[in-house]
Amino acid sequence: MKPVRIIVLAVAALAAVGLALLVRGMVAGKPTSQANAAAPIAQPVARPMARVLVAKRDLKIGDRLTANDLDWQEWPVEAVNAAYVTDGSPTPATPAPAAPTKDGKPTAAATAAAAHAARAVEDLSGAGPKANFVGAVVREPFLAGEPIVERKLVHAGESGYLAVVLQPGKRAMSVAVTVETGAGGFILPGDRVDVILAAQVNSDRETEGTPSKAYTSATVLRNIKVLAIDQATKPENGANTVVGATATLEVGPREAEALALAKSLGDLSLTLRSYADAQQPSGLGDDVLSTQRAAAVGGAAGGVRVFRNGQASGAGN
Repeated sequence: MKPVRIIVLAVAALAAVGLALLVRGMVAGKPTSQANAAAPIAQPVARPMARVLVAKRDLKIGDRLTANDLDWQEWPVEAVNAAYVTDGSPTPATPAPAAPTKDGKPTAAATAAAAHAARAVEDLSGAGPKANFVGAVVREPFLAGEPIVERKLVHAGESGYLAVVLQPGKRAMSVAVTVETGAGGFILPGDRVDVILAAQVNSDRETEGTPSKAYTSATVLRNIKVLAIDQATKPENGANTVVGATATLEVGPREAEALALAKSLGDLSLTLRSYADAQQPSGLGDDVLSTQRAAAVGGAAGGVRVFRNGQASGAGN
């Protein structure tokens, strides 16, 4: 065989071997690329979440909660404290579309969606866990977004309720009332009243040798807030009257002293004031001792009317 032909065959053989190696490498690498392409991208695991009742705004001591002060907030289940208020079972962090399974049974996502809908209806209707806290009074302050806990609140009728409701520097003091002296039962907790004293006094005057009977009346306290009637700190739903034997009033230290003195001198009555007077000054009225002295000598002080033997006299006449 000629040398030239031998060289050509050798080059052809080398080229064939090289081409075979190249094709083998390409075929071996293609499944790896496909496998990598077909491999699913790792997705972050959704954390189970619960809805926790939180303060919608900063709440200070003495605030009375309304529905607008509270809100539901998503909270990781593992971080939910036993003292927190939740609206039910945990729900996925990213709810999937609610759809039944092949066998007709609802999926977990469908169940969660139904639970959310039920809770939304409860919120709109005023029922549910949130409604249990409407009307409660803040005993310890909350920051906006802070979970609501029972120990920092006090509900009507619970021990310590009045101590929380009272304004700083004020006192709670009770007076006996009847239907007649309590405006027929139309005085409700939260209303404003005047406290009127009616008393008999010893007169220096005589009629046919016997001491004349003299009576006096005075406004002891003006524009005072009613905290409770008996143990009712708020009227029942829809009630227009509260009939009780005791009215608890919110007074200052000096007002409490004047009220205690007035209770020992005669009969007290409450007169209901208009809601328009709520912003008017409140506090002490007539000086009870001056009223007593004026009645005893037949005069009058501070617009007090003195009644003697059925006849009115004095500045109010």
